[in-house]
Amino acid sequence: MEELYKDERSIKLDPVTREREPGELVVGLDIGTTKICCVVGEVFDEDVEIIGMGTAPSLGMKKGIVVNIESTVRSIKEAVRLAGEAAGCELTSVYVGIAGSHIKGFNSPGILAINNREIREADVRDVVTAAKTVKISANQQIIHVMPQEYMVDDHTGIQNPLGMTGVRLVTNVHIVTADIGAVHNLYTCCHKAGLEVLDLVLESMASAYAVLSADEMELGVALLDIGGGTTDVAVFCDGTIRHTYELGLGGHNLTNDLSVGLRTPLQEAERLKEDYGSAVASLIKPNHVVDVPTVGDREPRKVTQKVLVDILQARITEILEMVNQELVMSGQKNKINGGIVITGGTALLTNLVELAEQVFDLPVRIGYPLNVQGKVDEVHSPRCTTAVGLVMHGRQHQAELGQAGHGVIGKMKEWMKKIM
Repeated sequence: MEELYKDERSIKLDPVTREREPGELVVGLDIGTTKICCVVGEVFDEDVEIIGMGTAPSLGMKKGIVVNIESTVRSIKEAVRLAGEAAGCELTSVYVGIAGSHIKGFNSPGILAINNREIREADVRDVVTAAKTVKISANQQIIHVMPQEYMVDDHTGIQNPLGMTGVRLVTNVHIVTADIGAVHNLYTCCHKAGLEVLDLVLESMASAYAVLSADEMELGVALLDIGGGTTDVAVFCDGTIRHTYELGLGGHNLTNDLSVGLRTPLQEAERLKEDYGSAVASLIKPNHVVDVPTVGDREPRKVTQKVLVDILQARITEILEMVNQELVMSGQKNKINGGIVITGGTALLTNLVELAEQVFDLPVRIGYPLNVQGKVDEVHSPRCTTAVGLVMHGRQHQAELGQAGHGVIGKMKEWMKKIM
């Protein structure tokens, strides 16, 4: 992995790269529970170049949900300001991530009669529309409809049925829904911060854009994005999404457990987690002692590092075991031949890979942003994968919009497709 990033940095320093025509700017905004991360990417035909990043403490979020609009707006403004200054431009539109236990994911089939003729683009749209015509809770709205595969008569596993001939077209899609109020509040915060939201993206999907390889998604892989307030799970197999899951536990729970167990302020508990934390207590020297600040004017207490790590190990094991149980119950565990990829801020916890391999009985690696150039060092962290992934998603999203056209011309193209 390190060699890969050395190669990418050397490409950035090549003078030929700097002489390219300016690319289109794409901005990813990860509004997390503990931090807000804004990444600016310059998109070219062949790659994405990171040109700016800004982070700010998240003061108005809890478990992926806005609980204080004004505080969240201030944090967004600060992160966007820093990213804009680093990129040397004013940022006005963003791709935003969403997470939280209010998000639901499920699979749904769709069927369309073709009557023994060639399948057109309108047919593909219609069969996907049929698949997403399902009853959902009144307080939920659909944010993603992702086709998994198509079937033409008895032929299965088709990724693109255009031009094929058959009697019946069938699809399976993965649908993701979110709480209407939670979505509205995210949009409100961005608008109050002077930003246009170009698209709302499930954070685990965004992170997948940044850290997963095509081979892993083809073979079968589970992505765990362990953020501050939530753990977001996405399973891929045969090159497409198969399952999503949101768990309302994350790194903040580890910090809170330390705060309560060691009777120390949250800010100090976070520092202790970063400086002395680990996921496996048996690997810690039993006689190593750390100073634990207390509340008030009391002197710091002496606590062995092993006691601290015991607290962390109990909580992170619980999170991993709950994810493993979900994978087994959903029938996805036996499809994960490519192993587990863990990203998000909690992925930096020492010895997490060793613990996760014990829990899942699968190979595990930590996910870092891939296939980006420019200011790679600034985003070379699991903390930045969602924001970088939002940039990657924005690149694809804008390319699709460009192909479809805009305004009247775009509508005319859509109309012509329907009557052809």
